[in-house]
Amino acid sequence: MQRIPTLIRHSLTLLAFAATAASAQNYPVKPIEWVVPYPAGGGSDVVARSLTEAMGQALGQPIIINNKPGAATNIGADYVAHAKPDGYTILTGDTATLAANPALYAKLSYSAEKDLAPIGLLARFPMILVVNPAIPVKNLAEFMAWAKTQKSGVSYATPGAGSPHHLATELFRGTTGLNLVHVPYRGAAPAVQDVAGGQLPFMFVDTASGMGFINAGRLRAIGIASPQRVKNFETIPTLNEQGLKGFEAYAWQGLAAPAGTPADVIAKLNKTLVDALNSTPVKARFQVLGLEPTPSTPAQMGSYAKAEREKWAQVIRTSGIKLD
Repeated sequence: MQRIPTLIRHSLTLLAFAATAASAQNYPVKPIEWVVPYPAGGGSDVVARSLTEAMGQALGQPIIINNKPGAATNIGADYVAHAKPDGYTILTGDTATLAANPALYAKLSYSAEKDLAPIGLLARFPMILVVNPAIPVKNLAEFMAWAKTQKSGVSYATPGAGSPHHLATELFRGTTGLNLVHVPYRGAAPAVQDVAGGQLPFMFVDTASGMGFINAGRLRAIGIASPQRVKNFETIPTLNEQGLKGFEAYAWQGLAAPAGTPADVIAKLNKTLVDALNSTPVKARFQVLGLEPTPSTPAQMGSYAKAEREKWAQVIRTSGIKLD
């Protein structure tokens, strides 16, 4: 009598395993929801929409963008973290979601490390130190000398407290010892416009948001926060080559799924993503936007996110930044 329940349990386990394997093998059988935790039309939205057509064609199912902005990406991240882990709900996880927010918020309704599984990196936006053209500086040395003459400190714009732009500037402040005063805006567009208009003297801007203003001469680029010069921005020297050794700051994005999503589903999404990032149309689109495509494995994305969490947590602690 004792063997029957045991046999039943084994049978149910085998059936569940077979069903999971079959589901993963046939995946996807319906449209996929890609959650972008920002408003439509922004840089993150554009990146996602640049990839959905190629990925959807390869997967044989449409990928539908669902914009869920708010709370520094936490609304969209919470939605995906608690979605069914079947590969039909995925997330643009970025510097905020996966690196900064765990240190910025005392309490989160999700764990960036435990509740979200990495699929692969998407792209990164190198940060550029830019000034209003009326500021009499053309390189880092001149900027440093000018800033030190401003007795009340130098105000700088960001798209908001805790944004990658804010964190990059706080890292810059800690590295240089300059007296800098944060002026947060509600989004990148008004921040960039006010620096270009002369209301504030400088900021760190991402390549996508700043390219048009730099090319039009409305912002002067002082240096880029990447190890090497960036394609389409070759005339802008790195801050590293101007003496700020090892200084790097990016806004970056990756694709994530709810933790527990089957490994072979993650692998299928990763392959499709990497193929799309390596395709000529996507490369061309990203180049126009000043983006660096960053194809990776899930493990590489996980390692990168962990390193970024540790890096920015230190900056956040040193700066005393809190969002709740």
